[in-house]
Amino acid sequence: MSDNPSDDTLMGLALEEARAAIAHGDVPVGAIVVIDGEVVASRHNERELTGDPTAHAELLAIRDAAQATGSWRLSNATIVVTLEPCPMCAGAVQQARAQRVVFGAADMKAGACGSLYHLGADPRLNHEFEVQHGVRADECAALLSDFFSARR
Repeated sequence: MSDNPSDDTLMGLALEEARAAIAHGDVPVGAIVVIDGEVVASRHNERELTGDPTAHAELLAIRDAAQATGSWRLSNATIVVTLEPCPMCAGAVQQARAQRVVFGAADMKAGACGSLYHLGADPRLNHEFEVQHGVRADECAALLSDFFSARR
């Protein structure tokens, strides 16, 4: 990976990861963690696979990144995810002290990075993070729509 891959390129990697979730019946959401231009973790939803309600792509990727770096503080990290993080995942980003979140599709039902809440921009919390939204949003949304249409 180049020293400064674009958000578009990184979202492409997250989309590849999201597609892997379909193989085991999980909602296709993918997340990657990037530090200094290097992907240190890449995961997809595994709630159905593991029976774990917390097995969201972002949470799994953050856990892997902390293990890979040897620190729970991911202060230079960018979390790239195909769907806007929910309150649990946005809280994990905040707790990990990540610098930035980049997401594709907005989540009007559970989004906590701008749609319903914005945990990254709440001065009452001890850490704020930057949010870039709408990166390859149509492609991310189509992947989710196609998945749910096929299940109906």
